[in-house]
Amino acid sequence: MKLQHNLGGLEGLDPINTETQVFVEPWEQRIFGIHTAMMALSNHLGDSLPDYAIEAVPTEFKSFWTWGHLRMGAEGMHPFDYFRLRYYEKWLGGISGFFISEGYITQEELDARTAELLADSEKAAAPLPSGGAAEIDAQVLKYLQEGDSPKRPLPEPPKFSVGDRVRVKNVSPGDHSRLPGHLKGYTAEVVLVYEGAFTYFFPTEDGIGVPMPVYSLAFKNEEIWPASLTEPNALYYNDIFEVYLEAV
Repeated sequence: MKLQHNLGGLEGLDPINTETQVFVEPWEQRIFGIHTAMMALSNHLGDSLPDYAIEAVPTEFKSFWTWGHLRMGAEGMHPFDYFRLRYYEKWLGGISGFFISEGYITQEELDARTAELLADSEKAAAPLPSGGAAEIDAQVLKYLQEGDSPKRPLPEPPKFSVGDRVRVKNVSPGDHSRLPGHLKGYTAEVVLVYEGAFTYFFPTEDGIGVPMPVYSLAFKNEEIWPASLTEPNALYYNDIFEVYLEAV
């Protein structure tokens, strides 16, 4: 993950926000719902686990959308914008940009509609249209209940075993990565090899995408951060895809 998406113990940042209310503004619930519906209607679900008959769902959304796409949009933001915007504002920007890139709406149409709503508070507060296909609702509910598992059969034996020492590779993150940037170059001990293999739903420039083993690694805190910031003999655990690791 890039800097703004993975703080990794950086000093001098603002205090952690301990806000416990999941949705602070009503519109945030709607953004969450839009993202959930997009995942539930994504065209890749025809090949997912469990099986979804997504081709039979009467939806006009025909694109590929996952958590990875949402995170990639956040990682691609300018760091100043990332820290300036609220959590669901980042989601809104990523989703809006995706709909433009996929051709569902143009930038001009979005700008015009935004200006119209900002100029007329009554329109902005008006209820959304009701209705919609029952099959779409059923698909979204099924997805919420059953999800979309990344677990797959193991294509070949894992390269590493419990007790092995491994080093995290220093790879370029490209547009998107699932490697915490602050761990690059550090060594750790394998404490768990997860059963099976795990896929990432689209290939990235740094090597994930196909099913592969995932390991739980134990890092010594004092090797990553200054001793003044850690407790003595403390361990830091992280789950890492195999492609990011090499033998020591």
